[in-house]
Amino acid sequence: MTHSPTQSEFTSLQNIQVPHPPTYPVRVVPLVIIAPVRDEADLIQLTLDSMVKQTVRPVEWVIVDDGSRDATPDIVRAYAEKYSFIRLVQRPDRGFRKVGGGVVAAFKYGISQIQHSDYQYIAKLDGDMSFGSRYLEIMFGKFAENNKLAAVSGKVYREEQGQKIEEFIIDEHVAGQFKLYRRDAFEEIGGFVEEVMWDGIDVHSARMKGWSTMSFYHPDAILMHHRLMGSSDKNVYRGRLRWGRGIWFMGYHPLYALASSVFRMREKPFVIGGILIMAGYLGAALKGAPRYDNLEFRRHLHQWQLGQIKALFIKGQKS
Repeated sequence: MTHSPTQSEFTSLQNIQVPHPPTYPVRVVPLVIIAPVRDEADLIQLTLDSMVKQTVRPVEWVIVDDGSRDATPDIVRAYAEKYSFIRLVQRPDRGFRKVGGGVVAAFKYGISQIQHSDYQYIAKLDGDMSFGSRYLEIMFGKFAENNKLAAVSGKVYREEQGQKIEEFIIDEHVAGQFKLYRRDAFEEIGGFVEEVMWDGIDVHSARMKGWSTMSFYHPDAILMHHRLMGSSDKNVYRGRLRWGRGIWFMGYHPLYALASSVFRMREKPFVIGGILIMAGYLGAALKGAPRYDNLEFRRHLHQWQLGQIKALFIKGQKS
């Protein structure tokens, strides 16, 4: 069903100011970005503006509208009319936001719509992000330094009361909001799985196969997230419970699940967020909920997680 803008949306669409192409040199790289979006009319212009201002530009950006009921597709069309590398494709509305698996399903649909089949890099990007004009330039610098680097991102922050608050991820992880992959590595791990913890399973699968993954701090490679992580489905409390069920599915070792839950108590919603993560994990365990069925993956994950805990314990003893 085609969305008809409300009067307020129509007025805002009339006022869209699509930026002119930058005057500085722009290098086009063999990168395809796929952005699954749904009802992002309030935020997607931030992402669009960030991308068209890049010093390094993808050969193709496929924006998959996954059943939006707001003006999201209309905003994208306004940019696509001015920038030929932006393309809008639309999927039928399933009637609800399906977190995790739905995003990956929309991403896979985007892959089927790629026109530049000779791409060498692929990225998944959310429609509620903003970033500086040198972001992709800096990421490709990291790829140039290490030919075994599978995936890379900057660090993620959100703004609260005029301050940048980090959405913490370890340096070996890659931000799920803008996950940039070398195509060879992405295809070797079989792409993303249609589960809530897809953005944890992929990076550990890459490590299993001898690749490295990383996120790093750089003043010109900050990813600003304009929605609290885990809050896109109803509320953040439900998101934390879902997170706990997700790490159970992924195969977290109980000790690592506990350590992760305690660590997340320092983030909003303070204390209760970490408790809810552990509650989700234990609830799934008690119900005998399904787990990721790759036993080799789960064994490797346990080994890596226990190694991380041991290293942290040794470091604590020395300090």
